[in-house]
Amino acid sequence: MSEPETVLPPAPGADDYLALDFANSAIAVPGGQFVDLLGTPAAANRWLTGRGLAPADAGVREMCATQLRSLREHVRGLLAARVAGLPALPSALSAVNDALSRAPTAALLYWDEKNGPYRAAPCPTNEILDRALAALAANAADLLTGPDADRLTLCGSAPCNRYLLRHGRRHWCSTRCGDRARAARAYARRTQPARP
Repeated sequence: MSEPETVLPPAPGADDYLALDFANSAIAVPGGQFVDLLGTPAAANRWLTGRGLAPADAGVREMCATQLRSLREHVRGLLAARVAGLPALPSALSAVNDALSRAPTAALLYWDEKNGPYRAAPCPTNEILDRALAALAANAADLLTGPDADRLTLCGSAPCNRYLLRHGRRHWCSTRCGDRARAARAYARRTQPARP
């Protein structure tokens, strides 16, 4: 199957909330197939690099990819709870809060001989993943507690499992999913037995 990132556009809201893009990195597609954009260390490295969360040569290992996938499932659990209006699982809250606390938030003061003082957050190689996890968790927390949280929904076209921010009546993550849902409704109407 071709790379789904090039096939599916970002779901509505994913350009504004990295957490939506992150949650949607596990994609259920028609035909019972499943695509995981974090499924291998190399794929996870590409995903992080493409979103400015790691350098191309970060060297993501399987343990790091596993941590990313685990946080993604916890974020998906929190999104699902928000959409359904149910309490969040304590383990999901704990995982997000743990990720939030992994990276220091204060930018340190540095001095460049040529340009003078500047502030930057230090990021040694061994902290790249912690910073990425913290950024993703913070964005998920912002989405869940912000003004857009009420617009959060799950794509209304089975088997799609992507989340989006609803705009008007639109409940699909892409034109393809909307077309599939409309076709399924039309088929159901055509195949219903006639009423006496």
